[in-house]
Amino acid sequence: MPILIREDQGAIARLTLNAPEKLNALSDAMLAALQEEFDALREDRSIRAVILGGAGKAFCAGHDLKEMTQGRQAEDGGKAYFADLFTRCSKVMTAIRTLPQPVIAKPHGIATAAGCQLVASCDLAVAAEGTRFGVNGVNIGLFCSTPMVALSRNIPRKQAFEMLTTGEFIEPDRAIALGLINRAVPADQLDDAAMELAETIAAKLGSAVKIGKQAFYQQLEMGLDDAYDYTRDVMVENMLDRDTEEGINAFIEKRPPDWTQ
Repeated sequence: MPILIREDQGAIARLTLNAPEKLNALSDAMLAALQEEFDALREDRSIRAVILGGAGKAFCAGHDLKEMTQGRQAEDGGKAYFADLFTRCSKVMTAIRTLPQPVIAKPHGIATAAGCQLVASCDLAVAAEGTRFGVNGVNIGLFCSTPMVALSRNIPRKQAFEMLTTGEFIEPDRAIALGLINRAVPADQLDDAAMELAETIAAKLGSAVKIGKQAFYQQLEMGLDDAYDYTRDVMVENMLDRDTEEGINAFIEKRPPDWTQ
């Protein structure tokens, strides 16, 4: 079986991390498979939403520590390997941000260290009740500095710093309150809940969602005036889209829109 499974259901791509014996660790092979699939999805105009889940009893336990330990055998003690590993991992996380399609994380079991980073990097997250989230590298002497980037952009800084320095886990209700996930559902309803959200998004005008996702993240990095100037131009571009014009006319005329995309 492949280490990453892709199953398309209409306009929705379902990706499943498939290394359950390693709790779907972000090994070199897993990172390569994710990057390859994200690159393919970027060019796939038939897909309007992506769901990312994990096989077995956990979503993702973070980096493959055994593989990382092997990297120490190099003459430089692993310095070059570690730098390359964290660069490749960061590239995968930012690929999610720059995909035109919204990506929905579907965590269950545990999402720890870089696995928690993966949840934080996705645009949305629907979790199974009982899922535990943590950036617990500090417990083994490795501060989760790269996972910190995504986490600290999802939840308030003091709460993020507490998670990073204590290595303690949080439960779904706390993750919802902090903004790490959107909602939690019983485990046996997880697939349906994630699919329902994906289908809702996929039913929207694809070009509008694409331009909106890009603008959402761009404006967050700007000052208030620059953000309004930028989003004004985005709104103008969106308004000039033929399908947007059709959508507005269809709303006024109380009929379904006849979109071309």
